[in-house]
Amino acid sequence: MPEQDSLPPWADLPPARPARAGRASVDDGETPPDARAEPATGPRTPPGGRALRAAARKRRRLLILIAVLVVVAGGITAAVLLPGTTGPASVTPDGLITTFQPGELQTVPNACQALPAATIQHDLPGQAKMASPLQVGAAESACNWTIDQPPVYRLLQLDLHAYAPNGLASGNGSATRAAIDAYTTAEQNLRDPPKNSAEPRATVTTLTGMGNEAFSAAQVFQRGGAVTDVATVVVRYHNVIVTVTLNGLDHSNRGSYGPVSAADLTSAAQAFARSAEATLH
Repeated sequence: MPEQDSLPPWADLPPARPARAGRASVDDGETPPDARAEPATGPRTPPGGRALRAAARKRRRLLILIAVLVVVAGGITAAVLLPGTTGPASVTPDGLITTFQPGELQTVPNACQALPAATIQHDLPGQAKMASPLQVGAAESACNWTIDQPPVYRLLQLDLHAYAPNGLASGNGSATRAAIDAYTTAEQNLRDPPKNSAEPRATVTTLTGMGNEAFSAAQVFQRGGAVTDVATVVVRYHNVIVTVTLNGLDHSNRGSYGPVSAADLTSAAQAFARSAEATLH
């Protein structure tokens, strides 16, 4: 129970001050010095009477404080109850959400199993080989597929990432807000790569019909005489980000690779992203 001197201002209770030096305690049974100095004809204070009354006042103040706290706590609990849930959302005093909310995912499917074999066969020209599967806990999974059969070279990369609540995220810090921040950053970096980045600017197009929001980006890389077209599709579904990147070697500095259709790359990347996003429902 908090001490009187630390009561909050809203309790509107007068502070309890320590008794003056020389005043008797409740248990010593002695008459306070100022009471002994009173005339014999006046009323005498019972031994320890002032201390007893002070203790009673202190108890009343504590009871009032307890009642106020119970009412306030009840109001807070009612305010954070979410419709359709069995308990309150976990929030901090400044309004940050610290738990997963309805519709948000804590785990993602295995990326290597997220794309049907028929989809890969239909949208990749050749026999794809699965390479470098990556599972980062239960919240992120990635997988690669490659085709290296001249004149065709393709690299398909799929990443699924479920974001958790984060106090550094914008807004209320929820898992969805963290994913929105990641989605926005990915789009900005493709539109306008950082100055120290070697990536070219992308042509970004907003997509509809996938997740809560989605976009595609087209880039052309030129390195050492080789030209590579890259199609990227990013989809956000609640707190999960689906990223598909499809590389096609349009012209090689060695061997006989290329050419590649940028439109076909973008169409295939969108098909893969759509299939991967469907596994989240």
